Amino acid sequence: MSSPLNHLPNIQKETWRRTVLLTVQSIGVVYGRLSIAPLYVFGSMRPKDIDSDERLKEIFSFIFWTLTIVPLLKYAVIVLRADDNGEGGTFSLYSLLCRHAKVGLLPSDESSDEIMHYETGSTSPSKKNSRARRAIKNNKISHYMMLLLALFGSCMMIGDGVLTPALSVLSASKGLELSLAKISERSATSECGGLERDLKKYVPVPTACFILVCLFSVQRYGTHKIGIIFAPVVIIWLFLISGVGLYNIVQWDHRILYAISPKYMYNFIKQADIRSWKLLGNLVLCIAGSEAMFTDLGHFSKKSIKIAFVCLIYPALVLSYAGQAAFISKHLIPHDDEVVCATHNASSEYFHLRESVPNHTGRAEVFRHIFVVLSLFAAAVGSQATITATFSIINQCQALSCFPRVKVVHTSNKIHGQVYIPDVNWIMMILSIACTIGFHEILPLGNATGFAIISGMLVTTCLMSLVILLYWERSWLLTASFLVFFGCVEIMYLSSSLLNFYKGAWCLVILLVFCMTIMLSWHYGTRKKYEFDLENKVPVNWLTDLSPGLGISRVPGIGFIYTEVVTGIPAFFSHFITNVPAFHQVLIFVSFKLLPVPHISPSRRYLIGRVGPKEYKIYRCIVRYGYCDQVRDTDDFEDHIILSIGEFISREEEDVESLTSPERRMVVIGNQTMNENTIVSVPRASDSEILSPPVDPSGSSGTPTNQKKVRFILPPKSPTMRVSVRRELQELVDARESGTAYFLGQSHLSVQKRASFIKKFLVTTYVLLDKNCRQPPVALNIPRAALLEVGMVYTI
Repeated sequence: MSSPLNHLPNIQKETWRRTVLLTVQSIGVVYGRLSIAPLYVFGSMRPKDIDSDERLKEIFSFIFWTLTIVPLLKYAVIVLRADDNGEGGTFSLYSLLCRHAKVGLLPSDESSDEIMHYETGSTSPSKKNSRARRAIKNNKISHYMMLLLALFGSCMMIGDGVLTPALSVLSASKGLELSLAKISERSATSECGGLERDLKKYVPVPTACFILVCLFSVQRYGTHKIGIIFAPVVIIWLFLISGVGLYNIVQWDHRILYAISPKYMYNFIKQADIRSWKLLGNLVLCIAGSEAMFTDLGHFSKKSIKIAFVCLIYPALVLSYAGQAAFISKHLIPHDDEVVCATHNASSEYFHLRESVPNHTGRAEVFRHIFVVLSLFAAAVGSQATITATFSIINQCQALSCFPRVKVVHTSNKIHGQVYIPDVNWIMMILSIACTIGFHEILPLGNATGFAIISGMLVTTCLMSLVILLYWERSWLLTASFLVFFGCVEIMYLSSSLLNFYKGAWCLVILLVFCMTIMLSWHYGTRKKYEFDLENKVPVNWLTDLSPGLGISRVPGIGFIYTEVVTGIPAFFSHFITNVPAFHQVLIFVSFKLLPVPHISPSRRYLIGRVGPKEYKIYRCIVRYGYCDQVRDTDDFEDHIILSIGEFISREEEDVESLTSPERRMVVIGNQTMNENTIVSVPRASDSEILSPPVDPSGSSGTPTNQKKVRFILPPKSPTMRVSVRRELQELVDARESGTAYFLGQSHLSVQKRASFIKKFLVTTYVLLDKNCRQPPVALNIPRAALLEVGMVYTI
């Protein structure tokens, strides 16, 4: 007997050929955003803040060591080792803590915890009950703090997904403005200043908005299709900016490489004032996208991500920033003969990456225009990676009951993490365009994006330190060293970002408050409803022993009762039986339960058991899934349950992988194989074969609107099948042919008048979200004609 956590889908053996393929693919998907950072790192700074060549070297020294410490040392060397069965990101760290330190706040009771984890015989090593683990396990405040940290990091990722497309595309559009200005200067017949104003007004923002609309519009095709061109674009871009950087180092100032000495950082910190300290908020943009190395781990492998960064990304970025710094050092103060007009704007132009491209001949100017076009493509690629990561984060939050129900479309059958969320996509597009139009400058967008980046990284550092202590079981000294070293670096950048609060970072705070309100309200309302269900459920013997006295009758068909509780009878169904004393010939209680793991193998997904004696024909089906699985919104989900019930009936007596639940024995059922002792599904012969309408227990009949694609039959000859098993399977088939009905509790939360303001606000927000988000029947893919909702009012 083994754990469902150990029966994950088989990972393809990583040969050198597969490693090379994954390395190339990761360059386009993982490192797209990190690669376009040179577009806006220097461009987001004000030229007057860099008033000397010494200050420029100090800035480059910070860039070099930030790239070395954060993406190389922190992520590539340490954090990538903390994967959760191949998945990465904030919630993977949180799930590790939930599983191994027992700090989860997901609703559960003792019986459901026993059924859900089913760990007997697990091969995973046991963790010793250390003093730190006991202290954190018994401290509820720490549990809430960890959940808030995970939600805070997710909100920062969502805010980053809104701001990054605006920043990267607007930065590339600024390059287009400069190119058009250079072209117009040669053939201008009007006043140069007026033309410059027109180009600044009508080129960058409208172009950026158009690209953003196109970018978000193609998201429905999925990362797999639109990502075909990702790797080539990013590889060409990296070779181009590294080549330009190497040329500028040799041509303008090779001594810039001496600035990698840490003494320049020390001099900066020693002489720093508020004005210079604010520069760090712009410098943090050089590591924008580093979090994707961990977030997108589930799409690739650790080896491929490390090889791509060490062999290509890191040296290319260092050369690019060094070359740009060398170019700026020789063009910091514009000369009178360098420009025809707009000399007051010359120094700011030199901070744009486009200006550092060699330009000694007329053909070189054409090369600059090609560079601008390529930068537009690269900006779209970098934005795509952030948008996809945002979809994945929201999908995980929804699975953990921390985000309202939204439609999630899986765009790839091979890669679980590639999802598309239509509603979120269009909201992000509107917000991103609003930020582009509202700020219309790189500087405030850079300040807000830098705040989001460093806040998310600080959350990862805090959760990672807990993983080192509680999961890896390292010493307090090592844990404290990790937290203090990386925490100090990130707090330094965070303090700089806070100084730029009124220059753009306030926008991110508004997004944070909005997202946190939604997540906390939804989690609070969902948890309160579940607690109410646990408190008001009735024991099984109420239905099996007491119901005959109520005069309950059985009608043909199958009744699916969707409930969150995994033991007992849900309150809404007992309420229904009390008022309408009838239920179907076959009853199946269906519960979806999340495990704090990314995926559950289909072979370990279903737990099937009986409720009451055999003659009652009442079953319980518990569907276990990971936070990256999609099991509800599928057309054949009902068929899988019926096949699982049939497999359970045939295997019930001799099954060795079973669990003794508080009700009766439960059996692990997975992918159904060809078994001559159970039912099989076959396609219907024609579209004219329509099932009878679902039978309402009250006796009323409906119209035949629910058409089934498959039907179930018994094998014609099965000498090893017992007579009792054949009889029960035949009754299941007949009940399905008679029709199916779905019972769903429609709960309504209300708050007492004497409740606190915070509780009233959370409940009111939850009710508003519940009425306007995707309804449970749609999320569960339940046909309306077969749905029966039972209303309940919960007062908290």
